[in-house]
Amino acid sequence: MKKKILISSFDLAVGGVERSLIGLLQTIDYDKYDVDLMLFKHEGEFFSLLPSGPNLLAENPHYSTFRKSIKQIIKEGHYQIGISRLLAKTLSSFQGQIKKIDEPGYLNIQYGWEMSHPFLPKLHKEYDVAIGFLWPHHFIGGKVNAKKRIGWIHTDYSNIFVNRKLETRMWNKVDQIVAVSEDCSKTFLRFFPKFKEKTTVIENILSPEIIYEQAFREEPAEIKKSSGKTILVTVGRLSHAKGMDQAIKACRELLKKGYDIEWYVIGYGPLEHDLQNLINELNLKGRFFLLGKKINPYPYIKACDIYVQPSRYEGKAVTVREAQILRKPVVITNFPTARSQALDEYDALITPMNIEGIVAGVQRVIDDQQLREQLVFNVSKNLYGNEKEIEKLYQLIES
Repeated sequence: MKKKILISSFDLAVGGVERSLIGLLQTIDYDKYDVDLMLFKHEGEFFSLLPSGPNLLAENPHYSTFRKSIKQIIKEGHYQIGISRLLAKTLSSFQGQIKKIDEPGYLNIQYGWEMSHPFLPKLHKEYDVAIGFLWPHHFIGGKVNAKKRIGWIHTDYSNIFVNRKLETRMWNKVDQIVAVSEDCSKTFLRFFPKFKEKTTVIENILSPEIIYEQAFREEPAEIKKSSGKTILVTVGRLSHAKGMDQAIKACRELLKKGYDIEWYVIGYGPLEHDLQNLINELNLKGRFFLLGKKINPYPYIKACDIYVQPSRYEGKAVTVREAQILRKPVVITNFPTARSQALDEYDALITPMNIEGIVAGVQRVIDDQQLREQLVFNVSKNLYGNEKEIEKLYQLIES
């Protein structure tokens, strides 16, 4: 008899976590498992990529509020959830100012779930395993009837601020914890060592065949190559964590040094307006481009000369591995989990995590032809496909 599995997440908007979820759903053996998929909101550019295997549950109006504004929530009549969200936003903003937190968004999300939890309905169906693919995991911890609960970690806990007491209470309700990299696991356990015995690592599942196929589907119209020009590409959310502001300033410095470069960023996020203003302020129009959302970023990565990841922190940057699969020289900043992404000067160049470091890294890859060719050679001979990671999940399900 097939085991009944529930997988939950927020939606399928363009993002690394969502792309990883698609990779997981494309790999699961549906002859072996009966899988229900609960998306809190049935929206997102990746929705068309959903495979036929999982059974998509109907959208629940209470859970869809987590992808709506407070004003819209109250307008639709979810008064208790709306008030809870307003209190969470006020509390997290106040605490963020007092403690001078760079990104209080995680605290806002955490408080939002904690305060809204009493007003959210339970699922009545029974499952053998409930998997929460995107933090936080209050839903699988308290609203699903399951014999086993598995919660995913996609971020670096050393660079986010959460209420540790509430976070501990949430993880106590989860039977197994999955981190997407060894470094991601280590930073989590540094703050929550009591969960060591139930924490394991399962990397984001990537298929080189699918990435190659999508990369050659089209040619990006925005990128115009010419002799002597170096094309840089970055894929990531427009947020403080991803360091796009540092990339913009690094671009200016590289141009000042005489490098003929164009830098293209695929992604969207809360800092889009601020970043565009910075581009205008530094007179980088025509040199640094915010291209917005792209369902298929692979043609842009394929078109670049150097892939750059200027992040301040990452759990596991899926896009770095995708660039390596597409045989590109990669420059990444030395964020805390960078060493789990690449071997310095072997399949990427790891630079200091600041503007000067980004400039020096890009400059070196442009100037040093031998290094550039060696990076490309090394990523070309490596097999980055990891579809067998799914076996680790099967072991957790069956144990």
